Amino acid sequence: MQIYVDADGFPRAAKDILIRAALRLGVPVVFVANKPVRREPSPLISSLLVPGGPDIADDRIVELAEPGDLVITADIPLADRVVSKGAFALNPRGKLYTEENIKERLALRDLLSELRDGGLMTGGPPVFGKKDCQAFADQLDRLLIRRLKGERF
Repeated sequence: MQIYVDADGFPRAAKDILIRAALRLGVPVVFVANKPVRREPSPLISSLLVPGGPDIADDRIVELAEPGDLVITADIPLADRVVSKGAFALNPRGKLYTEENIKERLALRDLLSELRDGGLMTGGPPVFGKKDCQAFADQLDRLLIRRLKGERF
């Protein structure tokens, strides 16, 4: 199992949680971004710098992800693409995307985007807080332990 992180805009608190879990369980992590990412001095933690531009980091993550890998992203279209390849996707707020729920999440995202574009809704997600951190840590732990035991979802 490999973990790929859509690192542009990834919350620092979630990054710290992820690194601790990966080091504890011996799972390799690659942070993919279009700007340099500060990382831990460990052979398990690496970063991949991609050129700037729309979806370039996403395209690289999709190219690299294999069945059973984990992709951490807040980007629902990216989550859809990796889930269709047999990988798992987890957002920084602890929501796990699977084949069973990703299409519904994508449809909801598209609806909300249309409402915002039409001026019927304003704003975005709430500020990343302690509850989000805890939900991410809990879901990440459950997911990693189950995957390392060879269990499916």
